[in-house]
Amino acid sequence: MIFPLPLQPVLEFRNVSIAYNDKPALVDLNFKLYQGEMILLTGESGSGKSVLLRLAMGLQKPDCGQIFVGDREIETLDESELLAIRGGLMGMVFQEDSLFTGLSVYENAAYRLEEHGWMEEEIQKAVTEVLHFVGLDGEEEKLPEHLSGGMKRRLEIARALIGWPSIMLFDEPTMGLDPIVASQIINLMIRARDINKISSIYVTKKAYELPYLTNYTAVQEEKNGVVIREATPNKLPPTRIMVLESGRLDFTGSLLEFQASNLPSVRRLLSLDQHDHSTDPFFVDPWDKARQLREKFL
Repeated sequence: MIFPLPLQPVLEFRNVSIAYNDKPALVDLNFKLYQGEMILLTGESGSGKSVLLRLAMGLQKPDCGQIFVGDREIETLDESELLAIRGGLMGMVFQEDSLFTGLSVYENAAYRLEEHGWMEEEIQKAVTEVLHFVGLDGEEEKLPEHLSGGMKRRLEIARALIGWPSIMLFDEPTMGLDPIVASQIINLMIRARDINKISSIYVTKKAYELPYLTNYTAVQEEKNGVVIREATPNKLPPTRIMVLESGRLDFTGSLLEFQASNLPSVRRLLSLDQHDHSTDPFFVDPWDKARQLREKFL
């Protein structure tokens, strides 16, 4: 059982298709994202996950089909209207590093609000709040080159969360991070979902992340503040797993349905993660390209 979701979606794809050089990237895609829900989007490399996010942000337009943010069809909006949506309603954490290297932590976090004409007093309040949320208090004057990989990723998240958009898109936010830092980043995603009620699409190829995102929840406690703890079976957070296979939606359902599925696309993802994380949290990432290259030449 999960929390009840409202009937009106905050994001919807209707029969969306797009191709590059006549090669299909997404084919007749239909789904809805609801307020406070987290869709865990997975699939092998090249299955269309990042394309889906770019379309959702209005960075590209589909060849056919419709995409709605709330009740607005984003393909019909002009560039200024799209910028307003990206500046207020939606935020995105990209796969690759997109920080401004010449700007401080504070300036990176504030950039989007400055672009959209917020008052300085409002910006300062929002930046202070979001940097506290991601644990970067006291780091405001540092440049990105003086931050660790985990701190850079947290700053990316802060910059996307500034102003608390109602929809967040995460494109493999734990890629390249060690397991301890990755778990810290995932906890931020859970807090944004459960405490701030942000709707999100979380893209990952790491099947071992899905149970934690599905079975753990953030709770505001009077004495301890926000804590992450295992959810009770009758009050699981609102999550849903979707699997893309060659641009098509091959599976959608709960974690238990995902783990029990005999679909080849699902079994391949699950076969990559045979490690017992309960006894040893440090694992070899099967998608680590650097590791694959090292092993190839050993």
